[in-house]
Amino acid sequence: MTTATTSNKEFAVTKLDIWQIFARYGAIALLIVLIIAFSLTLPAFATWSNAINVLDQIALPAIVAMGLTVVLAAGEFDLSIGYQTSLAGVLCVGLMQKQGLGIPLAFLITVAAIATIGLLNGVLVAHFKINSLVATLGVGTIVVGLNFAYTKGIPINLSDPTAFVGLSLGRFLGLPIPIYLMVGVGVALWIVLNRTPVGHAIQAVGGNAEAARLSGIRVKGIRLFVFVIASVSCAIAGFYLASRTGGGSTNAGDGFLLSAFAAAFFGSAVLRDGKFHIVGTLIGVLTVGVAFNAMSIAGSDTSLQYLFQGVLLIVGVGVGVLARRRSVTR
Repeated sequence: MTTATTSNKEFAVTKLDIWQIFARYGAIALLIVLIIAFSLTLPAFATWSNAINVLDQIALPAIVAMGLTVVLAAGEFDLSIGYQTSLAGVLCVGLMQKQGLGIPLAFLITVAAIATIGLLNGVLVAHFKINSLVATLGVGTIVVGLNFAYTKGIPINLSDPTAFVGLSLGRFLGLPIPIYLMVGVGVALWIVLNRTPVGHAIQAVGGNAEAARLSGIRVKGIRLFVFVIASVSCAIAGFYLASRTGGGSTNAGDGFLLSAFAAAFFGSAVLRDGKFHIVGTLIGVLTVGVAFNAMSIAGSDTSLQYLFQGVLLIVGVGVGVLARRRSVTR
């Protein structure tokens, strides 16, 4: 009898739970299916040069999305990331064109200025207890105002953009520089979130802020930190976004807001049970990038890209949630 009971328990544990597998790996399976389908139907898609092109195109949105992931992991939101990215682009170009600064100094000042915006977000949320949705929406609107005050709504272009443009168009070992930048930021943020006490504290605050506080974690400091991290990511992405054209536009990075949230939430349905993490976000960005690239090759209308992004987010997260519920109730 005892042997039979033990055998049944072992069978229950080891039994293939298709719903649990689907919850964890369904989004990855979707990405693989998309790549196979596009490769079979679009000959221009399945080429090495196009694969590099996809990675190059997603590099900057991925950096912003990964910065946002750190904020989401702490249980907060940041609706100002797109506007910060736009401001970073015009600020760095303006510092070079109007103030005559060199590229390194313009970069450092841009990072410091945008990080200050993140610090403001953190102060409003952590010290003044303002809901992060409201606080960052307000700060984002202020950033738009600062952007227009600085540019008068007119794009700023460098008179000699050669060296600046070279930062984005340059290659190392055959790969565009932004790809290395994306990988570097991803590895750094993954280590911070998964291999440092600060990262463990971020996830503890995101899980239960009050329990984290009672366990001795400085919740206010953690919230300040995550918003600054997100802003630094925006500064880096905005700087390189401007370097793609040698000029800064007042709304060049605004669209990164939607794509970053879509990627982060889609990625939360990958590998982990609804938790935000860097690898999942990268898979989310890559899934959207692959689809956008294929649609572009096929000559689809731009509106279809946004429709796909919305549907992908709903289906990816929705199916993941459904699969987890079915797995629990089995």
